[in-house]
Amino acid sequence: MKTARFVLKIVALALGTAAAVCAIIAYWDRLLAIGTGAAEKLKKKAGCPSEYDDYEDYVD
Repeated sequence: MKTARFVLKIVALALGTAAAVCAIIAYWDRLLAIGTGAAEKLKKKAGCPSEYDDYEDYVD
């Protein structure tokens, strides 16, 4: 009986992990958009200048 419970726990863990991986893959574009949007908001809030701000005055 102990062996059966142990095997069922392993199977449940494997199925749960597979479901989590599938969910991440399915919603990858949305997760990436959320992360990118949050990073941009933090940059604006912190007042970090763009790396290209130094070259605004450069005339070709």
